[in-house]
Parts: sequence; structure tokens; C-alpha cells
Amino acid sequence: MICLISLTLYLLTHYGLIELFQLDMVKVRRFLVLVQEDYHNHNPYHNSVHAADVTQAMHCYLKEPKLAKSLTSCDVLLGLLAAATHDLDHPGVNQPFLVKTNHYLAALYRNTSVLENHHWRSAVGLLRETELFSHLPTEDSLNMERQLGSLILATDISRQNEYLSKFRTHLDQEDLCLGNTSHRHFVLQMALKCADICNPCRPWELSKQWSEKVTEEFFHQGDIEKKHKLEVSPLCDSETNSIADVQIGFMTYVVEPLFAEWARFSDTRLSQTMLGHLCLNKASWNAMQPEEAEGEQAAATEEPSSRALPQGSQEC
Repeated sequence: MICLISLTLYLLTHYGLIELFQLDMVKVRRFLVLVQEDYHNHNPYHNSVHAADVTQAMHCYLKEPKLAKSLTSCDVLLGLLAAATHDLDHPGVNQPFLVKTNHYLAALYRNTSVLENHHWRSAVGLLRETELFSHLPTEDSLNMERQLGSLILATDISRQNEYLSKFRTHLDQEDLCLGNTSHRHFVLQMALKCADICNPCRPWELSKQWSEKVTEEFFHQGDIEKKHKLEVSPLCDSETNSIADVQIGFMTYVVEPLFAEWARFSDTRLSQTMLGHLCLNKASWNAMQPEEAEGEQAAATEEPSSRALPQGSQEC
């Protein structure tokens, strides 16, 4: 499977980044091959296809008018690299699992953003192994690594409210200035967060497949926990949770709040289309709930039309 390699290489070329940063094509390709190989493709969800999906989504956000006219070439390069490597070497289990099993990564990163720190450090390791930035001044190369880490660490879902609250405050105060380097980097962090969890905002036929894959991975973790007599992590027990339960909660408490604020920041057709899909998809999962009335149960087998999308913000 070469989708992550070919997609990322295409986008780097599309934005003129290889020529602009004088990147060695042999090193670029070797780096991307190693990145793809470091994803565990036996993971149902956290694999190289997810990385490619997030990279493609990041490209869409980078093309949004507010970002396209403000981001520097360095911002774009970092955004694409962060998207491609944001889940590098993901073990297919979450942080609480690593902590309660005394995994060496939990000890290494002191139980703090364990996976995200590992993804970042793994990406830095590959950058150095391939010497992708070796032709740049040392301080520039180190700065790129630090900013890459800042982007990847922002995908830690346990810090969701922290980032969302900061984003909301900026929007309320109307003080985001994309001419400001730190503000621009913050918006890039929010774009990557959106790209990472945007599957509920895709058309039903595609969104449903991703939902099934991530829940399969959760339930697999739960099975391991049961086998080893460990407390089963939230959302990981296939006997007490359904895909619909997991998705409705995720959409309500994580996805909707983030994409509502993103639409305030970037009120474009893309943003409104994503909110439209999100609303339709949530309704479809609700229709699959076992406690729904008989008349609504019949709707569970019907797929919502992806052609008739509401174009304004909606309460779902």
C-alpha cells in the first residue's frame, strides 16, 4: 500500500516545497517510505491509511482562503509533515492502557501525552536518520523539529478542552492575527486537530466505515484488558457499548464543539458542508439506537443522501 507515500510526495510537489527548501528527492522518498513502514497496518484504524486521510484533510484546510493567504511555506511544510506523522508507530491502544500496564513509553513520558510524544519523537528520529533537513542551518532544523512536536502534541484528545477554550476566546475577542507567527501556528494546530477527527464530517458511506474501524480497535483493546483481568477502558467494552453509542458521544462532546468553532473562524462552503454531513451522520447513528421506536428502527437501514446537504450551521 503506497497511498501515504504517493499522496504526501504529490502534495510536497504541489506546494513547491521540495524546490523551495531544496530537499533531496532521494531523502524525501526514503523518509516517506520509512514513515509508512512505521505505521502498524494491522491496526484497524491507526494505520497508514488514516495518516493519508488526515494528510488529505489537512491539505483541504490549508487551501481555505484565510489560511491560504496567510500561511508561510514553512507553515505548510510543517502542517503536511505533522499530518503524515501524527500517529507514527501507534500501538493500537490508548494512553490509559499504556499507563495501567506499566508500558515503558508511559514511564518514558511520565504518563503525559504518551502517544503524541512518541509519535513526535519517532518522526524526529526518521528526519535525522534520513538527514532530510541536514542541509539547513542547525538552528533552523531544530526549530522545525520543535514546531513539528508542537503540532503533533496538539492532537492529544485529553487536551481538547484546553485548545478549544483558547480558540473560542480568540474568536470571541476577534483578536486572531494571522500575521502573528504564534497565532498562525495556533491556527495550524487547530487545523490538524480538525483533520485528525473529521471523519464524522464526511459523507455517510465513508464516515460509517471509519466509525466501524475505530470502534473495532477500541473493542480489541477491551478484549485484551478482559483477557488480562484489567479494568476495561471506557468505550472499549463490546458487551456494554455499541458503535452507535460510541459515535454519538464522540460527535456530541468532541466533534461538534470543535467544528462549530472552526466554522466561526472559517465560514466557508467546506465548513458548512462538513457540519451538514455531521448532522446527517449523527441522525443516522441515533436511528440505529435499540431504544428507538419501531417506526424509526426501519430508518436504520437507510443511508442519508450526501447530495442534499444543509448549507448553514445547524444544531444537530
